[in-house]
Amino acid sequence: MTDTNITTLPNGLRIVTRNMPGLHSATLGLWVAAGGRDERAEQNGIAHFLEHMAFKGTAKRSALQIAEEIEDVGGYINAYTSRDTTAYYARVLEADIGLALDVISDIVLNPAFDQREIEIERGVILQEIGQSLDTPDDIIFDWLQEAAYPDQAIGRTILGPAERVSNFGRTDLAGFVTEHYGPGQIILAAAGAVDHDAIVRQAEAIFGHLAARSSPARDIARWQGAETRRVKDLEQAHFTLAFEGPGYLSPDYHAAQIWTVAMGGGMSSRLFQKIREERGLCYTIFAQSGFHDDTGMMTIYAGTAAADLAELTQLTVDELKRSVDEMSDAEIARARAQLKAGTLMGLESSSGQAERIARSLAIWGRVPEPAETAERLDAVTRADIARYAESLIARRPAMALYGPVDRAPALDTLIERLAA
Repeated sequence: MTDTNITTLPNGLRIVTRNMPGLHSATLGLWVAAGGRDERAEQNGIAHFLEHMAFKGTAKRSALQIAEEIEDVGGYINAYTSRDTTAYYARVLEADIGLALDVISDIVLNPAFDQREIEIERGVILQEIGQSLDTPDDIIFDWLQEAAYPDQAIGRTILGPAERVSNFGRTDLAGFVTEHYGPGQIILAAAGAVDHDAIVRQAEAIFGHLAARSSPARDIARWQGAETRRVKDLEQAHFTLAFEGPGYLSPDYHAAQIWTVAMGGGMSSRLFQKIREERGLCYTIFAQSGFHDDTGMMTIYAGTAAADLAELTQLTVDELKRSVDEMSDAEIARARAQLKAGTLMGLESSSGQAERIARSLAIWGRVPEPAETAERLDAVTRADIARYAESLIARRPAMALYGPVDRAPALDTLIERLAA
């Protein structure tokens, strides 16, 4: 059996742990409710820049010492930035959990923001931006996000534009921390060979003195749906189509997951079978869903030859329409099984568990057991899937195209085919 415990400090910082018997290691980290969505236009990219700078030294540790202290005990340390969250975490052996918390808390609470290190990391991030721009099946998703949510924080790239990143300084970084890194915006999550009470005691000593403070409210996402195409002489034409889906809190959340997997979540999915296996029009095609509190996005991606793009887009639209009335019980059962198995497999590692309990607490204020998730997936009926599919494709989609796409069908043409 696993054991989940939650404690909230007086200043609002939440601590959630999940004991996993039989493990001799643990993953521990801080999940901060501050990401790309929390940036003003002039700050675009600063949350990601801040994540990089956390590893570049603190008041008591150099960048090398941060890496050495974790790696000297055989551990692993990393971080990531999303539109909703910035996470800093480490995986270590059971005896080194206290060390991991000391290092992680130090890099989040006490970053040095040394000017020399800022300039070095600025160069690294600019290289990262350049690499993304050179990767068509990466950058196209940023352009799709912008087409779906134009002129909004949720629609802007996480890395930020090079011209913004080139000008961020110490004051900008420190200001973002002051705005968004209050204790009420932080979740300390740990999973594996963990002792909840011991972690709480250490957390009280480290974070207890922090004063509670509010964080600016996020703007509500406003889906608009538009088309963007970038014509370039590439080997493949890259195609993405997206619809606004439900958020985490929607009653359609689990139906959306099942429908997306059935449409394009694996080799047995509708899009893979129809467009790749039967027609041979592409090597890669898939569907995926992303979720936020207030919105979501269902995305289809494919890469194909320019000569095949029109047929591929038309077949994709036709499969979307067919899913309303022709999604079989077998397809739904298969997708449900994939989701349930994927959830359980992901929870066999302490990293998967720590991520799940942190995200669950942030979204729902509690940590549902896997059995509850399975029950909710089992409760989704064929009628639920049909209703969801019909409502989804009735909305205006967004589309992004990249490569030899000058002759690709326009978004309005695909919308007309959907409505026919």
